[in-house]
Amino acid sequence: MITSSTLDLYTEFFGLEKRPFSLVPDPHFVFWSELHQRAYAMLEYGILTRAPITLVTGEVGAGKSTLLFHFLRHAGEDLRIGLVANAHGDRGELLHWVLLSLDQLPEAGASYVQLFRQLQTYVIEEYAQGRRIVLIFDEAQNLSRESLEELRMFTNINSGSDELLQLVLAGQPELRETVRHPSLRQFAQRVAASIHLPAMDAEMVSHYLAHRLAVAGATQEIFTPDAAALMHASTGGIPRLVNQLADLAMVYAFTYNLKTVGREMVQQVLDEGAFFGVREPDTQILMLHQSMRKKAD
Repeated sequence: MITSSTLDLYTEFFGLEKRPFSLVPDPHFVFWSELHQRAYAMLEYGILTRAPITLVTGEVGAGKSTLLFHFLRHAGEDLRIGLVANAHGDRGELLHWVLLSLDQLPEAGASYVQLFRQLQTYVIEEYAQGRRIVLIFDEAQNLSRESLEELRMFTNINSGSDELLQLVLAGQPELRETVRHPSLRQFAQRVAASIHLPAMDAEMVSHYLAHRLAVAGATQEIFTPDAAALMHASTGGIPRLVNQLADLAMVYAFTYNLKTVGREMVQQVLDEGAFFGVREPDTQILMLHQSMRKKAD
């Protein structure tokens, strides 16, 4: 029976110091795949070259927020960063979100023009102190075309070769389609850096599992190659889904007193419906993996 102390027992059972596949972001577990390294390099490129607008897109759970939080932790003192998460509302409300993200209390009863002037004054004052403003919008796919056009107007604060304010928009793949809409042609023209985080392939999922387990204190292999292959096929290689399925598979293995998680254990988790993020397994991936196993044998 699984008790309230199961999580502690499961880590102790596998000889781990901490739970390796928690869904809570933990910088100690950041997995810098080649994809994420390139994406972060592009993000830095956008900031260093003072790109007016940088886009960061990827599927849910692909690692966009991890990328952004890593950037926030390592940003230089010459940057003043405002983070707006899941902003919504009309034209004036977006400006309120922006001011609050910069710790600037919007003037009570102020008109839109007055609020914009407040933002402009603050940006110029920061620039005079040798700092640039970077506004990061997470879940930006929820912004309307009207809101995106308003954000473009914010970059008008910049003058000549001096970039006082930069925008970073992170969101799901549909954000790219929205930006390509004819009505946002001027917005798209200011996108100087674009980053897309694809899902992990099967080999990368295997490395991802090994990395997180090693950080948690594992000294031996826990997931078999077959188990890792099925997890990739069932999650599409999305890190957040891989975490969910791996965590459940380890709990199942613990209840069976098994210190190795094989394909059958992962399949049982899927068959019993414990994993809600399941995707239809990619049969081509499974057939390719089985073919490779036969050649190896």
